[in-house]
Amino acid sequence: QVQLVESGGGLVQAGGSLRLSCAASTRTFGGYTMAWFRQAPGKERESVATISGGGRTTTYDDSVKGRFTISRDNAKNTLYLQMNSLKPEDTGVYYCAARWFSRDVYDSWGQGTQVTVSS
Repeated sequence: QVQLVESGGGLVQAGGSLRLSCAASTRTFGGYTMAWFRQAPGKERESVATISGGGRTTTYDDSVKGRFTISRDNAKNTLYLQMNSLKPEDTGVYYCAARWFSRDVYDSWGQGTQVTVSS
């Protein structure tokens, strides 16, 4: 498992932008597939975006395509989520998660960072 720490959450008005960061403590960051999950009030946790170890392959939930961009800087052991054109429905706690590339379960999780989008 990897220690993960998110940062960058906050309060923003609809239409605004926010950039989340996730710092990982591991010597083999490039071997981990990373993801951002979020949990809205009263809702189940859902996957927002994923990125392969080398950053070449990404996936997005349909609700954020064209608005969010997941990226990583392996030299800095950091994962990012650039969120643009934010909507009130994007509100929730955002979590960084990691899994070793050969595994099928995300078993490392950050503490979460709150994102609130006002209307």
